[in-house]
Amino acid sequence: MIAALRSLFLVAAMTTASAAGAEATRSILSFDELEGWAADDHGAALSVFLNTCGDLGDPDWRALCGVARTYDAAAAQAFFELFFRPVLVEDGKDALFTGYFEPELDGSRTRSDRFRYPIYKMPPEARAANPWLSRREILSGDAMQGRGLEIAWVDDPVELFFLQIQGSGRIRLPDGGALRVGYGGANGHPYRSIGTELVRKGALGAHQVSAQMIRAWVRKNPEAGAELLFHNPSYVFFREVTRVAPEFGPLGAMNRSVTTMRSIAADPVYTPLGAPVWVEKDGKTPLRRLMIAQDTGSAIKGAQRADIFFGTGDAAGQEAGRLKDPGRMVVLLPIQRAYAMTPDEF
Repeated sequence: MIAALRSLFLVAAMTTASAAGAEATRSILSFDELEGWAADDHGAALSVFLNTCGDLGDPDWRALCGVARTYDAAAAQAFFELFFRPVLVEDGKDALFTGYFEPELDGSRTRSDRFRYPIYKMPPEARAANPWLSRREILSGDAMQGRGLEIAWVDDPVELFFLQIQGSGRIRLPDGGALRVGYGGANGHPYRSIGTELVRKGALGAHQVSAQMIRAWVRKNPEAGAELLFHNPSYVFFREVTRVAPEFGPLGAMNRSVTTMRSIAADPVYTPLGAPVWVEKDGKTPLRRLMIAQDTGSAIKGAQRADIFFGTGDAAGQEAGRLKDPGRMVVLLPIQRAYAMTPDEF
């Protein structure tokens, strides 16, 4: 995705802390109004919900999590219909679905002529400064040199750039092994889209912009491409992730693995992390599915904005990179909470 830089914070309840959140409208729907609801695999959604519901702090969510553990897959639809109500949250902006994935890069734990682009841990002084050095200053200066901050080295600066956009990934090692890295902090500079910059320069048309097209342009124009990457001053640092088994997805904002095509990144101002979300994605390949909001992203802002997790590797990346579709998302909230937030429904 031009998507999410993951940050480790947990929001267990919908909040109106921001002015944008305060302006949102909320309407309770019936489950009959959710297109395709009855045809979904609710058992799969329940399994993903259980992966993070134990981390939700509020009493109503904790109680629902306990009840959820008593339901099997066959009764999952009944569980959601008994204890939740669909709430449509709107902030005046059109719905937009994009996709993200966990990239795989070739790399090594030691530097070589091939593997010479470092994946850095966050230096202590960067945590205390907001903002810290820009991308250009980090990569062109000597602030990172000789400090042992390298987790690994990879062979492609463009793939490393997109690894930073995704916020997590796997590094394939020469001996056949692998290591996984996750979001470890950022330099505090705002994200600037290099795709938008290519359109501004006339190098690409707006309809051409995709991760694949950007990669191709940077590789075809190495000097201009290197300068283009500096257009984005934001820089992401990583940490090595050792406690997640290879068969599970990367860690999301709830510090739990996200699940392919069942986890989304959403804006916690409008959508509580851990909440079920009914996705009605339109476009060339419509999707009707119950997913769980288990991640966040710096580009994921708004009541009707979501990023769908497509999985790991190049195929997932190609699918995620093509996704930019309209539709509708509906948050499932505990019954009392839903009615408390929509007083006009009484």
